[in-house]
Amino acid sequence: MLPLSGIRVVDLSTVVMGPYASQWLADLGAEVIKVETPDGDSTRRTGPATEDGMSAIFLGVNRSKKSVVLNLKQPAAQQALHRLLETADVFLHSMRPQKLGKLDLDPASVMARHPRLVYVSLLGFAEDGPYGGRPAYDDIIQGLCGNAALMAAQTGTVRYFPTIAADKTSGLVAALSISAALAGRERNGGKGTLVEVPMFESMVAFNLVEHLYGQHFEPPRAQAGYPRVLAPLRRPYQTADGYVCMMPYTDTHWRDFFRASGRDDLANDARFADIAARTRHIETLYEMTGEIVRERGTDEWLGICEDLQIPVARVNGLDELIDDPHLRATAFFDEVKDPAMGTLRFPGAPVRFDGARGHAAVPPRLGEHTREVLGGIGLSDAEIDALR
Repeated sequence: MLPLSGIRVVDLSTVVMGPYASQWLADLGAEVIKVETPDGDSTRRTGPATEDGMSAIFLGVNRSKKSVVLNLKQPAAQQALHRLLETADVFLHSMRPQKLGKLDLDPASVMARHPRLVYVSLLGFAEDGPYGGRPAYDDIIQGLCGNAALMAAQTGTVRYFPTIAADKTSGLVAALSISAALAGRERNGGKGTLVEVPMFESMVAFNLVEHLYGQHFEPPRAQAGYPRVLAPLRRPYQTADGYVCMMPYTDTHWRDFFRASGRDDLANDARFADIAARTRHIETLYEMTGEIVRERGTDEWLGICEDLQIPVARVNGLDELIDDPHLRATAFFDEVKDPAMGTLRFPGAPVRFDGARGHAAVPPRLGEHTREVLGGIGLSDAEIDALR
């Protein structure tokens, strides 16, 4: 049994951050009920598809959920949602705070009505700051939190990370925080809690793990930004016939690497003797390493580094991940048969509990479970039909 089995999550969030968070909860065993407008989540129409409303981006963050359609502009739909919340452990939304009152979903009234509920607001920014209440998407947060500046520091070009980094990182923070709130509820006599997850602050915290650097101290002992990570030459090394990811890290790694390369002079060079010295001379170190690596082929370097126990790997293209031998051996990808769409492939849940992990189920069609879920909380067929 997965650790969140028996937990019911009602998720009103859309796009990526919230759905990614609740997908993690589903992977951990929770029943996730995705409440959508009659138009559905916008990601239902984002990317390739074999069926209307079931596009690739939607598939990526909504596996193993149920879909209920409610038009929350209708008072009867609001009442139905509250009946559903009576059976829920977690309520999740990504609406801006100023919209909640109109839908009878402001935190104070909802938690007064459902005191056991873990109420989760996914925000762009903490509400008590000057940015509070502003709309926020991944690109906006990537610019504000330093991602674009990090790219400029390394590449010379101001640009975003080529992944939805802010949404997904904040979604992970949300899933972690929800799990913590559920654990806390068990130790707090069953009393629910209000959880607020702001994207901006979550991403600043993420980036400054290493990049606060000298700004940890007052007065500062160095500029912000970890030099090793920001070095322009920190990238896969070009070999004689391709590329290799190589990571000598310890003092022993570097001495062994230089000696295996026939460069005893560098193995004894004071500039590279320890991590502090290497950090001070990181550009020179990467430049010399690049020159050495270009002298031999990828397979040869893989063999040398494996013999020396230096971390090393090939460069995988995204399309190659499906056939990666390790991912195949660990049965990482789930393949699910759907009568209409055929075979669908999903990245598996990476975490195992007592050797077992959750497996993907087909993401829901829009409103697929409306009658099942609303009937389960006592609404009659006539009442459900009226909501449509």
